[in-house]
Amino acid sequence: MIHPVIGELAQQYAGKLKCFKLNTDESPSVATQYGIRSIPTIITFINGERKDAVIGAVPKSTLTAGIEKFL
Repeated sequence: MIHPVIGELAQQYAGKLKCFKLNTDESPSVATQYGIRSIPTIITFINGERKDAVIGAVPKSTLTAGIEKFL
């Protein structure tokens, strides 16, 4: 449900951010490491440091606002 929106944002912000998808069923240790308990969870990292997280399916405008505050 949120995957197409993330794809749009990846294109819109090409060269400014990178988007990655993680299957928590295949990588449960990563999910545990970052405290992911709900899907979808969108985490923002800057230089490898976790800065923000959005949990649940949210509108594109919410994700855009989250991106903009770190650019």
